[in-house]
Amino acid sequence: MTERTSRTVLLRGGTVYSPADPFATAMLIEGEQIAWVGSEGAADAYASVADEVLDLAGALVTPAFVDAHVHATATGLALTGLDLTGCPSLPEALRRIADHVRDHRHEGVLIGHGWDETGWPEGRPPTLAELDAAAQGAALYLSRTDVHSALASSALRARTPQLAEQPGHHPSAPLTRDAHHAVRRTALAELTDDQRRAAQLATLERAAALGIAALHECAGPEISSEHDLAALLALAAEQQGPEVYGYWGELSERGGVETARRLGAVGAGGDLFADGAFGSRTACLHSPYLDTPEDGDGHGTAYLTAAQIADHVTACTEAGLQAGFHAIGDAAVDAVIEGIRTAVDRLGPARVKAMRHRVEHTEALDDKAIAAFAELGLTASVQPAFDAAWGGPAGMYAQRLGAERAAGLNPFAALLRAGVPLALGSDAPVTHLDPWGTVRAAAFHRTPEHRISVRAAFAAHTRGGWRAIGRDQEGVLVPGAPASYAVWRTGELVVQAPDSRVAGWSTDPRSGTPGLPDLTPGTELPTCLRTVVRGRTVYRSELAG
Repeated sequence: MTERTSRTVLLRGGTVYSPADPFATAMLIEGEQIAWVGSEGAADAYASVADEVLDLAGALVTPAFVDAHVHATATGLALTGLDLTGCPSLPEALRRIADHVRDHRHEGVLIGHGWDETGWPEGRPPTLAELDAAAQGAALYLSRTDVHSALASSALRARTPQLAEQPGHHPSAPLTRDAHHAVRRTALAELTDDQRRAAQLATLERAAALGIAALHECAGPEISSEHDLAALLALAAEQQGPEVYGYWGELSERGGVETARRLGAVGAGGDLFADGAFGSRTACLHSPYLDTPEDGDGHGTAYLTAAQIADHVTACTEAGLQAGFHAIGDAAVDAVIEGIRTAVDRLGPARVKAMRHRVEHTEALDDKAIAAFAELGLTASVQPAFDAAWGGPAGMYAQRLGAERAAGLNPFAALLRAGVPLALGSDAPVTHLDPWGTVRAAAFHRTPEHRISVRAAFAAHTRGGWRAIGRDQEGVLVPGAPASYAVWRTGELVVQAPDSRVAGWSTDPRSGTPGLPDLTPGTELPTCLRTVVRGRTVYRSELAG
């Protein structure tokens, strides 16, 4: 159970990560706000007036995380159902599918996630015949790890009207593009309200246990539904945290701005697709994929034109809503930039920049594109775990693009140097909710020149998420700020630079720089002991007492 409190709580005897005092060991909470941050000696004056005194026993207190890109229902379904993430081979995937069908076939359409053929010895996904044998007649939907293609059993395909006429349809291979969206709509339409609520609750509970105070839900007609987003926002309002901020990814010409307003979304964007993803070869590129199948066009898929993007950004800006676009490939990123420049020509740079329009994922950027992001005031909503999962000279990116092009992806350091705001997220269920793992992935990018410091990555995963929705005062532990924080059991605190060739470590108190956990690959990640959202405890570990 969570609790709502207006009491005064004193935390002491630990380390408080605060710019107000780099040596802070204590913090006072009054109701929903931070009232004071300071030293252990000064805390004595507050102990007698506090309703509760929490002995941190050396624990670390930080701002709670913000995951800037999630899909709550799909994440919950993966948490509670069939998750093939990390499955080592095609035969093992088919075995797990058959086991799941045997145990759950009475539940109607079965939904799973996470297969990735690029790591399998067979190097291919199941054929439709193989999938049907495992599905045993059940209607089955299995999204690929990037959620831009899917396996669908014959029983599910038969329930989807006019599927064979949709772009991206294949009679025996995974479905992409419109065909994928069609079978996903069919599968999700059969979820009951109880199933949806259970999945969404599972996501909120997992987020709270990981020290996450807020989630940016990226919904849309091709990802979920109006009903799904409305149910999630209503559920989050019933709970005491984590908070959920919704985005509705639909063009203004199709009513997206009006729908976003009606649903209470903060933006008409998020996963408004300008293109697809590298794994499914649907990210839109100027130069073709190296491993394009014979029947592929080689350059991926463009879902939006620059003119459509310009009209959408114009409408959103005039309505006072954020626009946002899913853009991964360089051709898609360039289309977004061109469209936003057109909106600037119409409305003026000040009005457009003030909205902090977003680009989700934005993996393939050159120096010219990064400069345009800075010029246009765009926020880059990025997922460092993508690089951890698929980067490196032998990873999926290199398979699709070649090692040289792959090494240019996700240039976090260049974005920060140019002054582009970063907001970090997981894109769960594409990668798991894992905030400290996300910070580690940014700090230890597989391409060293793209690495950023742990401190910069942590800021992008806390304050950056709040700034992305225009809440500049949040995500930092200073007097007057909202009391949204997490308590961690961790090892030695250090100041960790992004480049191992220079001095990357410091525990010298004379630096005046607050330390964070050592996130060197192989070290144990911090354990969350408590998560508090606006003064309300939403998670407490048994270890915390």
